[in-house]
Amino acid sequence: MCGIVGIAGTKDCAPVILEALRRLEYRGYDSAGIATLVPGAIERRRSPGKLGKLADVLRTSPLRGGTGIGHTRWATHGAPTESNAHPHASAKVALVHNGIIENFRELREDLMAKGHAFASETDTEVAVHLVTDYLDQGLSPKEAAIKAARQLTGAYALAMIFKDHDRLLIGARKGSPLAVGYGDGEAFLGSDAFALAPFTNKVTYLEDGDVVVIDGADVAIYSADGVPVNREVKITSASAALVDKGGQRHFMAKEIHEQPEVIGHTLAHYIDATGPHAAIREEGLIETLRDAPRLTLSACGTAFYAGLVGKYWFEKLARLPVEADIASELRYRSPVFPQGGASLFISQSGETADTLAALRDAKDHDQRTLAVVNVPESSIARDADIVVPTFAGPEIGVASTKAFTCQLAALASLAIAAGRARGTLSAEEETRLCTALLEVPRHLVDFMRQEPAIEALGQEIAKARDVLYLGRGVHFPMAMEGALKLKEISYIHAEGYAAGEMKHGPIALIDENVPVIVIAPQDDLFEKTISNMQEVMARGGKVVLISDAGGIRRAGNVWATIEVPEVDPFIAPFLYAAPVQMLAYHTAVAKGTDVDQPRNLAKSVTVE
Repeated sequence: MCGIVGIAGTKDCAPVILEALRRLEYRGYDSAGIATLVPGAIERRRSPGKLGKLADVLRTSPLRGGTGIGHTRWATHGAPTESNAHPHASAKVALVHNGIIENFRELREDLMAKGHAFASETDTEVAVHLVTDYLDQGLSPKEAAIKAARQLTGAYALAMIFKDHDRLLIGARKGSPLAVGYGDGEAFLGSDAFALAPFTNKVTYLEDGDVVVIDGADVAIYSADGVPVNREVKITSASAALVDKGGQRHFMAKEIHEQPEVIGHTLAHYIDATGPHAAIREEGLIETLRDAPRLTLSACGTAFYAGLVGKYWFEKLARLPVEADIASELRYRSPVFPQGGASLFISQSGETADTLAALRDAKDHDQRTLAVVNVPESSIARDADIVVPTFAGPEIGVASTKAFTCQLAALASLAIAAGRARGTLSAEEETRLCTALLEVPRHLVDFMRQEPAIEALGQEIAKARDVLYLGRGVHFPMAMEGALKLKEISYIHAEGYAAGEMKHGPIALIDENVPVIVIAPQDDLFEKTISNMQEVMARGGKVVLISDAGGIRRAGNVWATIEVPEVDPFIAPFLYAAPVQMLAYHTAVAKGTDVDQPRNLAKSVTVE
């Protein structure tokens, strides 16, 4: 959520900052801006909307100066207007901010009482005036920045520049991620290593409470106590190349089609194909899953639905009790953590604020923490006791696709390993399940050939106002994930239900205008799911049945079908993810929505 780029250099930096911000578009944003230092003043350019509009402003009115900050904003306080766009500035300082300042109202009232005039509706502007107030009292920029940061409550990543202090760039971090990049004769600030990749692969990740003072190439970091500290410089693997669409119309389409490859990469890390058997490399991971009396599983959005699928696997294969809860709920309901328990957290970005907070709460309750993440340098990865990496590569589309199925790959592998370690799974069963997992990429490649038919079906679904998804067992969370995908990018209202629950209320919604997507592989719940489907059809519902060839024949006449390869029920969630992703994608394309950057959404949600 939001993106920050800062440069303390010698050449005109505005065009470079603009291009760096383009790398952060995948996070989601609704306005953008850049501020630079020029002799005796701070200049800035801002615009609501996408970066193309800011580029137009810069063409008309260029910015000079070698030191500058840039920002893509996702609105939290105030509408996405030019006056609310970052950077915010006074005559002495300009500042950009990710996160939420929770005590901004009290600070604003105090500052207004001192005569400060505010020009925006944002929480961020109070930080500008707070720093300015300390500068007016004679404090140095470093002293003013540190003192101001200490007064802020909430989550923030700040980057600021100061009038008459050329090549000075100060950053502060609490909750929201912020990284320092080291270049040749210059230094940088960025939301993450991906933002800094065009400039350097040498990166330091600030810790909570840190303030960094950059003066040209000189970097000094201070802890929350104001003490100078050394933070590790890491060589990051983030690609310096701009990610392209690989010949597809949208990033989401490219990422759907990348799934056979990236699932294969993730499985290769966890499955030894020579057995095949689970081969977990992460130190202490098997022992943790073997000994835990219970696994607490938590995440947000799509990652949570991956976790729900994992719950079925852990409980069935390893007989490991799992309690699953949305991260934004988990820590606020005073959960009972068992002694010696383990907690597993899932996040594509590794920066999801609610998930990170829930992980830290679990650590405070002496739980062994595991993190399934796609970004190994992320905050969640750094805080967890054990990192369980996925290998999806950069995911640019806001609606997660390949990251979701790579999370499934990691969770499936862990469930098998846990089953063997806990003595609930035989060697023969391990071999069968691992063999099935290794076949997932091939089956997905076979399925992708059906895309033209799904594209045509998307044209029909695009006419609906409401869509329901039904599934049973492990495919209940898949139904919720399918509904989430559709509403995220097409803006059609959609809900996922356990098929057996239809008669307990939701069936009242059914009529001839409501398509109902039924996920029904030929497993031990097939007949029950089809019975629930018949209840829908009896009330005029337009059923789209997603099943294998045999299941489609057994189910009888329906409005439309999507055929999935017949596979071992264990790996069915992988195969049924692809059609719900494709259907959502082509429905959104038919409606003409912004598929990769849907309204109101952000890729990395770094605020609660």
